[in-house]
Amino acid sequence: MNILDKIVAHKKVEVAQKKEMYPIPLLEKSTFFNGQSVSLSHYIKRPDKTGIIAEFKRKSPSKPSINLYADIEEVSIAYMQAGASALSVLTDGQFFGGKTQDLITARKYNFCPILRKDFIIDEYQVIEARSIGADAILLISEILTKEEVHQLASLATSLGMEVLLELHSASQLDKYSDKVQLIGVNNRDLDTFKTDVSFSKELYEKLPSGVTKVSESGIHDTQTVKDLKSIGYEGFLIGERFMTNDNPGDACKSFIQEIASI
Repeated sequence: MNILDKIVAHKKVEVAQKKEMYPIPLLEKSTFFNGQSVSLSHYIKRPDKTGIIAEFKRKSPSKPSINLYADIEEVSIAYMQAGASALSVLTDGQFFGGKTQDLITARKYNFCPILRKDFIIDEYQVIEARSIGADAILLISEILTKEEVHQLASLATSLGMEVLLELHSASQLDKYSDKVQLIGVNNRDLDTFKTDVSFSKELYEKLPSGVTKVSESGIHDTQTVKDLKSIGYEGFLIGERFMTNDNPGDACKSFIQEIASI
């Protein structure tokens, strides 16, 4: 089993346990469930923003210690004060050190689009995402069939959320659904976890029109953002570049200021 297989296997067990502990009728009673969502695609394209989706994560399978003791309240507020277009919050605990409470806290202190970053394989997780205040969810094409993408995206849309569909190869383009608002090209190889931004550049022309296009992972300098913008990308999901800093908010602020000066 590669790392992605291990994550999905664990996620199936985790979701089954959550269904027993927190049944859907309980999730639907959340104060966030019927709240007003904020459009991720709109905020990414706002002319007064740079399209940066600033990510909060404590660790990853390739880096078991990125920023283990980071405080979500402090970092998320700092990200937004730095001028980020949106937040991405990892809610996977086993492999990324996240939790659903992180997103709830981020929602409490920030009025901005919040993307729930997790390995979503079940409709329960979509409903859970809305119950904790997410405005958008990530769907990973690598672990879903075309039918599952459409089913999960349809449910998310019906609940007022947007969907970022993540691609890892051109062959996965056939999993695109018209219920998807954003396409994300992940520059990280999920088998080796190595990153190569040239993948975003190579795949751009093959992406469907009419959706917001996001480049994910491996973006470490502002010149890369400038290059990707010139191609047509509108959003840039950046996590480790900020989170490896002692003060992720300051790192984000400096990065955004440098982009604005280019």
